[in-house]
Amino acid sequence: MTATSQHQKLLAAFDTAFGGAPTAVARAPGRVNLIGEHTDYNDGFVLPCAIDFGTLVAARARSDRRVRLLALDQGEALDEFSLDDPITPRGEDAAWANYVRGMVQALLQAGYSLVGADLAITGDVPQGAGLSSSAALEVSVGQAFKQLAGLNDLDATTLALLAQRAENEFVGCRCGIMDQLISARGQAGKALLIDCRSLEGTAVAMPADMAVLIVDSKIQRGLVGSEYNLRREQCEAAARHFGVKALRDIDLATLASGAGGLDATAFRRARHVVTENVRTLAAAQALATSDWQQLSELMAASHASMRDDFEITTPAIDGLVEIIRSAIGTHGGVRMTGGGFGGCVVALTSQALAEAAMAAVAERYRSPAGHAAVSYLCTASAGAGPWAMPA
Repeated sequence: MTATSQHQKLLAAFDTAFGGAPTAVARAPGRVNLIGEHTDYNDGFVLPCAIDFGTLVAARARSDRRVRLLALDQGEALDEFSLDDPITPRGEDAAWANYVRGMVQALLQAGYSLVGADLAITGDVPQGAGLSSSAALEVSVGQAFKQLAGLNDLDATTLALLAQRAENEFVGCRCGIMDQLISARGQAGKALLIDCRSLEGTAVAMPADMAVLIVDSKIQRGLVGSEYNLRREQCEAAARHFGVKALRDIDLATLASGAGGLDATAFRRARHVVTENVRTLAAAQALATSDWQQLSELMAASHASMRDDFEITTPAIDGLVEIIRSAIGTHGGVRMTGGGFGGCVVALTSQALAEAAMAAVAERYRSPAGHAAVSYLCTASAGAGPWAMPA
Protein backbone atom coordinates (compact mmCIF):
# COMPACT_ATOMS: atom_id res chain seq x y z
CA MET A 1 0.00 0.00 0.00
CA THR A 2 1.34 3.44 -0.92
CA ALA A 3 1.64 6.21 1.65
CA THR A 4 -1.22 8.06 -0.03
CA SER A 5 -3.61 5.08 0.00
CA GLN A 6 -2.63 4.23 3.59
CA HIS A 7 -3.41 7.80 4.61
CA GLN A 8 -6.74 7.78 2.79
CA LYS A 9 -7.73 4.47 4.38
CA LEU A 10 -6.89 5.90 7.81
CA LEU A 11 -9.03 9.00 7.25
CA ALA A 12 -11.96 6.92 6.04
CA ALA A 13 -11.74 4.60 9.05
CA PHE A 14 -11.55 7.58 11.42
CA ASP A 15 -14.67 9.09 9.87
CA THR A 16 -16.57 5.81 10.15
CA ALA A 17 -15.57 5.17 13.77
CA PHE A 18 -15.67 8.68 15.19
CA GLY A 19 -17.59 10.84 12.70
CA GLY A 20 -15.85 13.60 10.78
CA ALA A 21 -12.16 14.19 10.13
CA PRO A 22 -9.17 14.21 12.44
CA THR A 23 -7.52 17.51 13.28
CA ALA A 24 -4.01 16.06 13.32
CA VAL A 25 -2.12 13.13 11.83
CA ALA A 26 1.22 12.07 13.29
CA ARG A 27 3.78 9.62 11.97
CA ALA A 28 6.78 7.83 13.42
CA PRO A 29 9.04 5.46 11.49
CA GLY A 30 10.33 2.01 12.24
CA ARG A 31 14.05 1.47 12.19
CA VAL A 32 16.78 -0.90 11.16
CA ASN A 33 19.94 -1.18 13.20
CA LEU A 34 22.91 -1.37 10.87
CA ILE A 35 25.29 -2.51 13.62
CA GLY A 36 25.47 -2.35 17.41
CA GLU A 37 23.21 -5.08 18.81
CA HIS A 38 22.32 -5.31 22.51
CA THR A 39 24.75 -2.48 23.21
CA ASP A 40 22.13 0.19 23.90
CA TYR A 41 21.09 -0.97 27.36
CA ASN A 42 24.78 -1.39 28.16
CA ASP A 43 25.32 2.37 27.64
CA GLY A 44 27.17 1.63 24.41
CA PHE A 45 27.03 2.69 20.77
CA VAL A 46 24.51 1.87 18.05
CA LEU A 47 24.21 2.82 14.37
CA PRO A 48 20.57 2.68 13.23
CA CYS A 49 18.61 4.53 10.59
CA ALA A 50 14.91 5.25 10.47
CA ILE A 51 13.19 3.57 7.53
CA ASP A 52 10.40 4.48 5.16
CA PHE A 53 7.92 2.22 6.95
CA GLY A 54 6.04 3.70 9.87
CA THR A 55 2.92 4.16 11.98
CA LEU A 56 0.28 6.80 11.33
CA VAL A 57 -2.05 8.10 14.04
CA ALA A 58 -5.07 10.23 13.12
CA ALA A 59 -6.25 12.23 16.12
CA ARG A 60 -8.92 14.63 17.28
CA ALA A 61 -9.40 16.13 20.72
CA ARG A 62 -12.51 15.30 22.77
CA SER A 63 -14.41 17.57 25.14
CA ASP A 64 -14.28 14.92 27.88
CA ARG A 65 -11.31 13.02 29.36
CA ARG A 66 -11.84 9.78 27.44
CA VAL A 67 -9.32 8.26 25.05
CA ARG A 68 -10.80 6.05 22.35
CA LEU A 69 -8.62 3.92 20.09
CA LEU A 70 -9.21 2.21 16.76
CA ALA A 71 -6.48 -0.14 15.50
CA LEU A 72 -6.97 -0.78 11.80
CA ASP A 73 -4.26 -3.44 11.65
CA GLN A 74 -5.76 -5.42 14.54
CA GLY A 75 -9.04 -6.19 12.80
CA GLU A 76 -10.32 -2.67 13.62
CA ALA A 77 -10.13 -3.48 17.32
CA LEU A 78 -11.27 -0.85 19.80
CA ASP A 79 -10.07 0.26 23.21
CA GLU A 80 -11.17 3.01 25.58
CA PHE A 81 -9.98 4.43 28.89
CA SER A 82 -10.08 7.62 30.96
CA LEU A 83 -7.24 10.01 31.63
CA ASP A 84 -8.62 10.47 35.17
CA ASP A 85 -8.68 6.80 36.18
CA PRO A 86 -5.74 4.45 36.82
CA ILE A 87 -4.49 3.17 33.46
CA THR A 88 -4.06 -0.59 33.64
CA PRO A 89 -2.70 -3.09 31.10
CA ARG A 90 -4.99 -5.07 28.85
CA GLY A 91 -4.65 -8.83 28.48
CA GLU A 92 -3.03 -10.80 25.68
CA ASP A 93 -6.14 -10.46 23.54
CA ALA A 94 -5.52 -6.71 23.30
CA ALA A 95 -1.78 -6.46 23.91
CA TRP A 96 -1.46 -3.86 21.13
CA ALA A 97 -3.36 -1.37 23.32
CA ASN A 98 -0.72 -1.54 26.05
CA TYR A 99 1.79 0.37 23.94
CA VAL A 100 -0.73 3.21 23.63
CA ARG A 101 -1.87 3.05 27.25
CA GLY A 102 1.72 2.91 28.45
CA MET A 103 2.68 5.96 26.37
CA VAL A 104 -0.27 7.96 27.71
CA GLN A 105 0.58 6.98 31.27
CA ALA A 106 4.24 7.96 30.78
CA LEU A 107 3.19 11.40 29.48
CA LEU A 108 0.87 11.93 32.45
CA GLN A 109 3.47 10.79 34.97
CA ALA A 110 5.95 13.24 33.44
CA GLY A 111 3.52 16.06 34.18
CA TYR A 112 2.20 16.76 30.70
CA SER A 113 -1.37 18.04 30.50
CA LEU A 114 -3.26 15.86 28.03
CA VAL A 115 -6.67 16.12 26.44
CA GLY A 116 -9.16 13.38 25.73
CA ALA A 117 -8.81 12.09 22.20
CA ASP A 118 -10.10 9.85 19.47
CA LEU A 119 -7.21 8.03 17.81
CA ALA A 120 -7.13 5.80 14.72
CA ILE A 121 -3.90 3.89 14.15
CA THR A 122 -2.41 2.08 11.17
CA GLY A 123 1.07 1.24 9.97
CA ASP A 124 3.19 -0.76 7.58
CA VAL A 125 6.13 -1.69 9.82
CA PRO A 126 6.22 -5.51 9.74
CA GLN A 127 5.26 -6.70 13.22
CA GLY A 128 7.44 -9.20 15.05
CA ALA A 129 10.25 -8.77 12.52
CA GLY A 130 12.65 -6.69 14.60
CA LEU A 131 12.02 -3.38 12.81
CA SER A 132 10.61 -1.73 15.91
CA SER A 133 6.92 -1.53 15.19
CA SER A 134 6.37 -1.08 18.93
CA ALA A 135 8.59 2.01 19.16
CA ALA A 136 6.95 3.47 16.06
CA LEU A 137 3.56 3.04 17.73
CA GLU A 138 4.66 4.55 21.05
CA VAL A 139 6.42 7.52 19.48
CA SER A 140 3.62 8.24 16.99
CA VAL A 141 1.04 8.26 19.81
CA GLY A 142 3.23 10.63 21.79
CA GLN A 143 3.60 12.85 18.73
CA ALA A 144 -0.19 12.85 18.23
CA PHE A 145 -0.80 14.03 21.79
CA LYS A 146 1.94 16.63 21.37
CA GLN A 147 0.02 18.06 18.41
CA LEU A 148 -3.40 17.87 20.06
CA ALA A 149 -2.37 19.36 23.40
CA GLY A 150 0.17 21.85 22.09
CA LEU A 151 3.05 20.30 24.02
CA ASN A 152 5.70 22.49 22.43
CA ASP A 153 8.24 21.71 25.14
CA LEU A 154 8.09 17.97 24.40
CA ASP A 155 11.29 17.60 22.38
CA ALA A 156 12.27 14.51 20.38
CA THR A 157 14.67 13.10 22.97
CA THR A 158 12.17 13.46 25.83
CA LEU A 159 9.51 11.86 23.65
CA ALA A 160 11.83 8.90 23.06
CA LEU A 161 12.66 8.53 26.75
CA LEU A 162 8.98 8.48 27.66
CA ALA A 163 8.30 5.89 24.97
CA GLN A 164 11.10 3.75 26.39
CA ARG A 165 9.58 4.10 29.87
CA ALA A 166 6.24 2.94 28.49
CA GLU A 167 7.80 -0.19 27.04
CA ASN A 168 10.00 -0.91 30.08
CA GLU A 169 7.50 -0.27 32.84
CA PHE A 170 4.05 -0.75 31.31
CA VAL A 171 4.57 -3.32 28.58
CA GLY A 172 7.34 -5.15 30.43
CA CYS A 173 10.14 -5.34 27.84
CA ARG A 174 13.40 -3.96 29.22
CA CYS A 175 14.56 -2.49 25.91
CA GLY A 176 17.25 0.14 25.61
CA ILE A 177 16.75 3.62 24.17
CA MET A 178 17.82 3.00 20.57
CA ASP A 179 14.48 2.11 18.98
CA GLN A 180 12.55 5.03 20.38
CA LEU A 181 15.39 7.51 19.88
CA ILE A 182 15.95 6.80 16.20
CA SER A 183 12.18 6.81 15.59
CA ALA A 184 11.98 10.26 17.15
CA ARG A 185 15.24 11.72 15.81
CA GLY A 186 15.95 10.01 12.49
CA GLN A 187 17.25 12.06 9.56
CA ALA A 188 16.51 11.52 5.89
CA GLY A 189 19.44 10.01 4.01
CA LYS A 190 21.49 9.43 7.16
CA ALA A 191 22.24 6.86 9.79
CA LEU A 192 22.68 8.06 13.37
CA LEU A 193 25.62 7.01 15.53
CA ILE A 194 24.09 7.16 19.02
CA ASP A 195 25.97 7.24 22.30
CA CYS A 196 23.36 5.53 24.46
CA ARG A 197 24.81 7.00 27.65
CA SER A 198 24.86 10.68 26.71
CA LEU A 199 22.12 10.30 24.05
CA GLU A 200 24.28 12.36 21.71
CA GLY A 201 23.88 11.48 18.05
CA THR A 202 26.21 11.97 15.12
CA ALA A 203 24.58 11.90 11.70
CA VAL A 204 26.41 9.72 9.18
CA ALA A 205 25.51 10.29 5.54
CA MET A 206 24.62 7.13 3.64
CA PRO A 207 26.47 6.82 0.31
CA ALA A 208 24.20 7.74 -2.58
CA ASP A 209 24.79 4.40 -4.31
CA MET A 210 24.15 2.30 -1.18
CA ALA A 211 20.99 0.22 -0.85
CA VAL A 212 19.58 -0.79 2.53
CA LEU A 213 18.21 -4.27 2.05
CA ILE A 214 16.05 -5.72 4.83
CA VAL A 215 15.00 -9.35 4.57
CA ASP A 216 12.27 -10.62 6.88
CA SER A 217 13.03 -14.26 7.67
CA LYS A 218 9.35 -14.86 8.58
CA ILE A 219 10.55 -16.35 11.85
CA GLN A 220 8.40 -14.55 14.39
CA ARG A 221 9.85 -13.69 17.74
CA GLY A 222 8.51 -11.91 20.79
CA LEU A 223 10.75 -10.01 23.17
CA VAL A 224 8.44 -9.69 26.17
CA GLY A 225 8.92 -12.72 28.40
CA SER A 226 11.65 -14.11 26.16
CA GLU A 227 15.40 -14.46 26.24
CA TYR A 228 15.83 -10.71 25.72
CA ASN A 229 15.38 -9.83 29.39
CA LEU A 230 17.68 -12.71 30.36
CA ARG A 231 20.46 -11.32 28.15
CA ARG A 232 20.12 -7.98 29.86
CA GLU A 233 20.35 -9.59 33.30
CA GLN A 234 23.50 -11.45 32.25
CA CYS A 235 25.10 -8.22 31.04
CA GLU A 236 24.20 -6.46 34.28
CA ALA A 237 25.72 -9.34 36.25
CA ALA A 238 28.96 -8.99 34.27
CA ALA A 239 29.02 -5.23 34.89
CA ARG A 240 28.62 -5.81 38.65
CA HIS A 241 31.47 -8.31 38.53
CA PHE A 242 33.77 -5.62 37.13
CA GLY A 243 32.42 -2.95 39.46
CA VAL A 244 31.28 -0.66 36.63
CA LYS A 245 28.01 1.04 35.81
CA ALA A 246 27.71 -0.74 32.46
CA LEU A 247 29.76 -2.86 30.07
CA ARG A 248 30.47 0.33 28.11
CA ASP A 249 33.08 1.04 30.79
CA ILE A 250 35.43 -1.86 30.12
CA ASP A 251 37.65 -2.82 27.20
CA LEU A 252 38.71 -6.23 25.92
CA ALA A 253 41.94 -6.25 27.95
CA THR A 254 40.04 -5.51 31.16
CA LEU A 255 37.53 -8.21 30.33
CA ALA A 256 40.25 -10.80 29.77
CA SER A 257 42.29 -9.90 32.83
CA GLY A 258 39.33 -9.79 35.19
CA ALA A 259 37.41 -12.82 34.01
CA GLY A 260 38.30 -14.92 37.04
CA GLY A 261 35.16 -15.80 38.96
CA LEU A 262 32.87 -14.63 36.17
CA ASP A 263 30.37 -17.17 34.90
CA ALA A 264 31.43 -18.46 31.47
CA THR A 265 28.12 -17.51 29.89
CA ALA A 266 28.21 -14.00 31.33
CA PHE A 267 31.79 -13.66 30.03
CA ARG A 268 30.66 -14.45 26.48
CA ARG A 269 27.77 -12.02 26.74
CA ALA A 270 30.16 -9.32 27.94
CA ARG A 271 32.66 -10.10 25.19
CA HIS A 272 29.98 -9.56 22.58
CA VAL A 273 29.05 -6.15 23.99
CA VAL A 274 32.65 -4.96 24.39
CA THR A 275 33.68 -5.98 20.88
CA GLU A 276 30.40 -4.78 19.34
CA ASN A 277 31.00 -1.27 20.63
CA VAL A 278 34.38 -1.24 18.89
CA ARG A 279 32.83 -2.55 15.68
CA THR A 280 30.05 0.04 15.75
CA LEU A 281 32.41 2.99 16.01
CA ALA A 282 34.52 1.56 13.20
CA ALA A 283 31.45 0.94 11.04
CA ALA A 284 30.34 4.57 11.34
CA GLN A 285 33.70 5.61 9.94
CA ALA A 286 33.54 2.99 7.19
CA LEU A 287 30.05 4.13 6.22
CA ALA A 288 31.14 7.76 6.08
CA THR A 289 34.04 6.91 3.75
CA SER A 290 32.17 4.31 1.63
CA ASP A 291 34.61 1.59 2.68
CA TRP A 292 32.58 -1.38 1.46
CA GLN A 293 35.13 -4.04 2.39
CA GLN A 294 35.53 -2.75 5.93
CA LEU A 295 31.74 -2.76 6.34
CA SER A 296 31.71 -6.34 5.07
CA GLU A 297 34.25 -7.45 7.65
CA LEU A 298 32.65 -5.58 10.55
CA MET A 299 29.11 -6.77 9.85
CA ALA A 300 30.34 -10.36 9.41
CA ALA A 301 32.14 -10.18 12.76
CA SER A 302 29.04 -8.71 14.38
CA HIS A 303 26.91 -11.59 13.16
CA ALA A 304 29.44 -14.17 14.32
CA SER A 305 29.53 -12.56 17.76
CA MET A 306 25.72 -12.59 17.99
CA ARG A 307 25.77 -16.24 16.98
CA ASP A 308 28.60 -17.52 19.18
CA ASP A 309 28.88 -15.17 22.17
CA PHE A 310 25.40 -13.72 22.58
CA GLU A 311 23.60 -16.76 21.14
CA ILE A 312 20.63 -14.90 19.66
CA THR A 313 20.66 -16.11 16.06
CA THR A 314 19.06 -19.30 14.73
CA PRO A 315 20.34 -21.80 12.14
CA ALA A 316 17.82 -20.50 9.61
CA ILE A 317 18.94 -16.89 10.18
CA ASP A 318 22.58 -17.93 9.84
CA GLY A 319 21.73 -19.64 6.56
CA LEU A 320 19.89 -16.56 5.29
CA VAL A 321 22.93 -14.40 6.05
CA GLU A 322 25.15 -16.80 4.08
CA ILE A 323 22.83 -16.71 1.07
CA ILE A 324 23.03 -12.92 0.97
CA ARG A 325 26.78 -12.86 1.60
CA SER A 326 27.32 -15.23 -1.33
CA ALA A 327 25.52 -12.71 -3.56
CA ILE A 328 27.20 -9.49 -2.41
CA GLY A 329 30.69 -10.73 -1.55
CA THR A 330 32.80 -8.06 0.11
CA HIS A 331 30.98 -5.16 -1.56
CA GLY A 332 29.03 -4.37 1.59
CA GLY A 333 27.97 -6.34 4.63
CA VAL A 334 25.14 -8.44 6.03
CA ARG A 335 24.08 -9.46 9.51
CA MET A 336 21.07 -10.29 11.62
CA THR A 337 19.45 -7.17 13.05
CA GLY A 338 17.15 -6.68 16.00
CA GLY A 339 16.73 -8.39 19.34
CA GLY A 340 17.32 -11.88 17.99
CA PHE A 341 15.71 -15.32 17.77
CA GLY A 342 14.21 -14.56 14.37
CA GLY A 343 13.17 -11.38 12.63
CA CYS A 344 15.24 -9.66 9.97
CA VAL A 345 18.62 -9.57 8.30
CA VAL A 346 20.07 -6.28 7.05
CA ALA A 347 22.51 -5.83 4.18
CA LEU A 348 24.30 -2.71 2.95
CA THR A 349 25.43 -3.00 -0.65
CA SER A 350 24.93 -1.58 -4.11
CA GLN A 351 21.52 -1.49 -5.75
CA ALA A 352 22.50 -4.10 -8.34
CA LEU A 353 23.90 -6.52 -5.78
CA ALA A 354 20.90 -5.98 -3.52
CA GLU A 355 18.65 -7.11 -6.35
CA ALA A 356 20.89 -10.15 -6.94
CA ALA A 357 20.69 -10.96 -3.24
CA MET A 358 16.89 -10.74 -3.30
CA ALA A 359 16.78 -13.16 -6.22
CA ALA A 360 19.06 -15.60 -4.39
CA VAL A 361 16.94 -15.41 -1.25
CA ALA A 362 13.75 -16.01 -3.21
CA GLU A 363 15.28 -19.10 -4.81
CA ARG A 364 17.18 -20.64 -1.89
CA TYR A 365 15.55 -19.62 1.41
CA ARG A 366 12.56 -20.99 3.26
CA SER A 367 11.83 -20.58 6.97
CA PRO A 368 11.59 -23.70 9.17
CA ALA A 369 7.81 -23.47 8.69
CA GLY A 370 8.24 -23.35 4.91
CA HIS A 371 7.62 -19.62 4.40
CA ALA A 372 9.46 -17.54 1.83
CA ALA A 373 11.28 -14.47 3.07
CA VAL A 374 10.02 -10.97 2.30
CA SER A 375 12.58 -8.45 1.09
CA TYR A 376 12.41 -4.66 1.38
CA LEU A 377 14.64 -2.05 -0.21
CA CYS A 378 14.56 0.88 2.18
CA THR A 379 15.86 4.40 2.44
CA ALA A 380 16.88 6.28 5.56
CA SER A 381 13.96 8.51 6.54
CA ALA A 382 13.12 11.39 8.87
CA GLY A 383 11.94 10.85 12.43
CA ALA A 384 8.57 11.48 14.02
CA GLY A 385 6.48 14.53 13.23
CA PRO A 386 3.22 15.82 11.80
CA TRP A 387 2.12 14.04 8.65
CA ALA A 388 0.59 15.67 5.60
CA MET A 389 -1.06 13.96 2.67
CA PRO A 390 1.73 13.06 0.19
CA ALA A 391 1.59 15.05 -3.04
